[in-house]
Amino acid sequence: MTLLAFPAGSSYKLEGYTFGGGGINGGTSPNYQYQARVGQLDNNMMVGSSFSLGAGLAFERQSPTPISPTLSNPGSYYNKLKLVVNNESGGSTLPPDTKYVMAISDDDFVTTKYISGTDHSLVDSYGIADYQTFLQLGDTGGFDILGLDPGKTYKVKVRSMQGSFSESAWGPISDGVATANPTLTFDIDVSASDVATTPPYVVALSSLYPGSVVTSDEKVWVSVDTNAAAGGSVFVYGQNAGLKSLAVGYTIASVSGDLSNLDNGFGVQVSSVSQLTADAFYIGSGDIVGLTDTLVRQIFYVNGPVTSGRGSFLVKAKSDNDTPAAGDYTEALTVIVAANY
Repeated sequence: MTLLAFPAGSSYKLEGYTFGGGGINGGTSPNYQYQARVGQLDNNMMVGSSFSLGAGLAFERQSPTPISPTLSNPGSYYNKLKLVVNNESGGSTLPPDTKYVMAISDDDFVTTKYISGTDHSLVDSYGIADYQTFLQLGDTGGFDILGLDPGKTYKVKVRSMQGSFSESAWGPISDGVATANPTLTFDIDVSASDVATTPPYVVALSSLYPGSVVTSDEKVWVSVDTNAAAGGSVFVYGQNAGLKSLAVGYTIASVSGDLSNLDNGFGVQVSSVSQLTADAFYIGSGDIVGLTDTLVRQIFYVNGPVTSGRGSFLVKAKSDNDTPAAGDYTEALTVIVAANY
C-alpha cells in the first residue's frame, strides 16, 4: 500500500477508497493514484504543488490523464517533428479504446494549436474527429506532426477520452524540441578520381583529330547535402552551346546522340552516382552524350533529404575535316544545385 499524506489542518472523508501507484485519477501527480467518491472537503485544499484533487461524480468519471508524450526530431526535419503518445496514466496502461487529442505550442502555450486527426497538420481548434486511438497514432512508433515552422521549439501535451467518460485534464507538457533550419550545401571538384580539389576548375581535352572521339581525363564531381523534404536537383548548361573558337569564329555544336556515328559534336555523359539519380537524358555508354546548350537541364536529382550525395560526369568531343583548326576551342559549363522544399 502507498501511504498518502494530507496537509495539516484539513479534514477529509473518504469512502470506498483504494490506493495504487501513479497519479490521481484525472489529476497530475506522478506519485500516487486515488480512486474514490469524495465527501466533505474542508479549507478548499483541492490543489497542491504535486497534486490536483477534484470532487464529485464528474471528476470520478473523468478519463485518466496521460503522462507526458515524447517529442523528437530524428531526421533534422525543418517542417515536422515525431511524436509518440504514451498510453499510460498512474503506472497503468490505458484501455485500447482510449482516444487522445494533442495540443502544440511554440511559445509555452501562450498560444495553442491542435493536431488534426485527419492528416496530423495543425488546426486552430479541435473536435471529436481529432481524437484518435493509440493504434491510429502509430502505437509506440509514433507519427510525424506536419506543417511546422523551421527553427522553432515546440512542446506538446495530451488529453484522453474513453468510453462514456468525459475527457481528461491536459497532461504534463513534453520537453521542447526544435525544428531545424532548411539547409543546402554543395561542392564541385574536377579530377580524374574522386578527390577534393580547389578552383579554378578546368577540364582538359587533348587535340581533336578529325573523325576521332576524344574523352576528358578529368571528371566534374558534384556533392549535395540537403534536408529538403522533396530532395533537390543538379542542373547544367553551357555558355556557348558547344566548343567555341573566337580565333576562327567557329563552334563545334553540343549534341545529343552517339558521337561515333556523328560527324562532329560536343556533349557530357554521366560517369557515376552515389545517393543521387542520374537523369536519363545524360545516361549513356560508349560515346553517347547529352547536349549542354544554353537551356538549363537536370543532370542529377534526389527525391528526399540526402547526405553526401555524389555524382560525376565527363565531357566528349569530336571534330571533322570541315572543322577549322584553332587552339582556343572552349566551353564554360555552369552547374546549379537547387533544393526542393
